[in-house]
Amino acid sequence: MSTVLLVPGAGGRAWYWHRVVPELERAGHHPVAVDLPADDDSAGLRAYTDVALAALDDAGADGDVVVVGQSMGGLTAPLVAARRPVRLLVLLNAMVPRPGETGGEWWDAVGQAAARADCAREQGRPVGDDVEADFSHDVAPEVWAAGAAHASAQSGTPFTEPWPLAAWPDVPTRVLAGRDDRFFPLPLQRRVARERLGLDVDEVPGGHLVALSRPVELAAHLTACLRETRHTPPQG
Repeated sequence: MSTVLLVPGAGGRAWYWHRVVPELERAGHHPVAVDLPADDDSAGLRAYTDVALAALDDAGADGDVVVVGQSMGGLTAPLVAARRPVRLLVLLNAMVPRPGETGGEWWDAVGQAAARADCAREQGRPVGDDVEADFSHDVAPEVWAAGAAHASAQSGTPFTEPWPLAAWPDVPTRVLAGRDDRFFPLPLQRRVARERLGLDVDEVPGGHLVALSRPVELAAHLTACLRETRHTPPQG
């Protein structure tokens, strides 16, 4: 059984993963969805990482740990992997930072706005600022509405801090990208993964919030990733 730490994106709520958690449990894993201090202006990336590590400790995780970071969670997930042994790091529609780059700089550095606009034009949609529609277009209305009770404002503090690692952690990494993601379109994710990590992406069905729109398919793909990556217990 693997302990799967599920790190959410902006807003930082464990609720984001609530449809995936039972699917992973049915597959025999121990999912741990973490609430991050997203609305705390005093909390930066170190605090986010501390909270994520504490969630693992509270869950009694030892040995076989997999970390999944969604969207903005891509800033925190590798920091967790740098501070404790992790078998696999999975990035899901995630920001992929470079050493010293702030989260605020990431958007222009990778050309996210242009990629999002190109995606809209190619699909015959208006090019505009309707971020909510880009997030919710493939999420069932009742699921999207329920999320309002779990919404949290996202502090800008973590976006102002240079990403602190000197290099990507030496951990097997998989990049999963929603083929219908309008916010981080698939071509953008392919390019960023190739340029920054030297990796290809695995396509999964669904948009940016795939854990809400396609939880069964996402859990199946995560389970397949876990099977493909061997867990080697520590010696001694």
